[in-house]
Amino acid sequence: MAEDAVQEIFLKIFLNLSKFTFRSKFSTWVYSITYNYCIDLLRKQKKHKNLFADSNENLPDPEEDALNEKILLEMEFHRLEKVLEEIPLDDKTVLVMKYKDALGIRDISKIIGKSESAVKMKIKRAKAKAKKSYMKLFPNE
Repeated sequence: MAEDAVQEIFLKIFLNLSKFTFRSKFSTWVYSITYNYCIDLLRKQKKHKNLFADSNENLPDPEEDALNEKILLEMEFHRLEKVLEEIPLDDKTVLVMKYKDALGIRDISKIIGKSESAVKMKIKRAKAKAKKSYMKLFPNE
């Protein structure tokens, strides 16, 4: 399935290369195509509904957000893997984009088709869920 996905994504990139407008980095454009293909695949399989829903909540509390980020960054790799398995796929995706792939908020917003403030909120919530999962999995830490 992964090999088929890679082949399909490569074909999409190759066939749409002339549509690349240089308004973003090439890597962001490729990431966007890859991301959208994977999301479409998930939707077709009806595994996940309502991915990346916007919310009208307030902006994150900077102190709480910084604490959640600190916990996330200090986790050992094997623990981080376990925590990421526990949180929803859409939360895991934005955290991986931000911290593993080192994408900026603007790039993530282009990829998932949401506003920058919605992305910030999504990341804030994902970090809070990761912290909660961490506390559940490793209560004595």
